[in-house]
Amino acid sequence: MSGQGQEKARCGWCGNPVGETAIEDADGTVFCCEGCYLGRLSHRDVLRERDEAHLALVESLAAALDAREHETGQHSKRVACHTQVLARHFTDDADLLQQVYWGALLHDIGKIAIPDAILLKQGPLNDAEWEVMRTHPQRGYEILAKVPFLEQAAEIVLCHEERFDGGGYPRGLAGEAIPWGARLFAVIDTLDAMTSDRPYRQGLPFEVARAEIIAQSGSQFDPQAVEAFVSEQDVLRDMVEAKCTVPRQAVV
Repeated sequence: MSGQGQEKARCGWCGNPVGETAIEDADGTVFCCEGCYLGRLSHRDVLRERDEAHLALVESLAAALDAREHETGQHSKRVACHTQVLARHFTDDADLLQQVYWGALLHDIGKIAIPDAILLKQGPLNDAEWEVMRTHPQRGYEILAKVPFLEQAAEIVLCHEERFDGGGYPRGLAGEAIPWGARLFAVIDTLDAMTSDRPYRQGLPFEVARAEIIAQSGSQFDPQAVEAFVSEQDVLRDMVEAKCTVPRQAVV
């Protein structure tokens, strides 16, 4: 508006108006003095170190669970990366993507609380054993919910066995009552389960898993998650085909 001066830019660190000696960094943030500029750089370094420490902790937990379950080919990390492909179809929010990654990575962390006699049983579980096994989402949630940087990820862990039609567990949630990240993860978990080698069978072709996922749209899976899967199928097919596998004779 004419007759009014343009408001001065403010320092990205202290918030004070900047003058002619302002310093601008690579992302366009301006600072009123060198002290504020250096303060912001130091803060970024601290945040980067914190994020790296968080990631290392989460990935170590997932690796420990994979080792206990005798998983091969880095199952937890694989499904976390594949879930990111779907998540990026909907958002570029770095914080949200990080929570989805962590939730997918730690989806089965509650199995740490399941006795070996049940978790590692070679034959089918009986009804009583299944009741114990079905507690793992709740137990995983209880492990993670009190960790401040894993609160949203904990919700994905709690809901990763829910079904879009309400037939899942532990709470029988349906539709959008299931956290968005858990709905995406459900598609990827089925994809990985079907295309991975098991002691009793070889992994199925990608196209077989694709057909099953599409068939379950609206029942087991969120239709929007399935649409994202179909749109990203070329990328996911390449990722599935490139995953580490154990030679058939080494599978026990």
